[in-house]
Amino acid sequence: MIFVSIITEQSHLNLFANRPQPKKKRKSRTAFTNHQIFELEKRFLYQKYLSPSDRDEIAAALGLSNAQVITWFQNRRAKLKRDMEELKKDVETVKVLSAHKSFLENVNDMNILKKKIMHDDGGSPHK
Repeated sequence: MIFVSIITEQSHLNLFANRPQPKKKRKSRTAFTNHQIFELEKRFLYQKYLSPSDRDEIAAALGLSNAQVITWFQNRRAKLKRDMEELKKDVETVKVLSAHKSFLENVNDMNILKKKIMHDDGGSPHK
């Protein structure tokens, strides 16, 4: 049993060893400075998409590559879309809760009115 287990583990290891190695190593994640983020966010406020010349200008001014600026804007647009969808859900939830609260208030008002009518009639629900 142990022998079979070792062979199985060894064959699994061989599967990974025989994989072709990636040709290009991925670039590590860029850590933007606070100043770079501030400038990128400032530009994003009024311009969601950049022309190639705008992209070159920003990249040069902030010491970033064009690819970094492109990626930052793509990611920022995706974040904006997610935030807007979440906000829509929150608004819908508030509408539902508000309608539910109004319904409960109406039920409560009806119960108060019913008690008042019963009290005014001497306690009997029907005359």
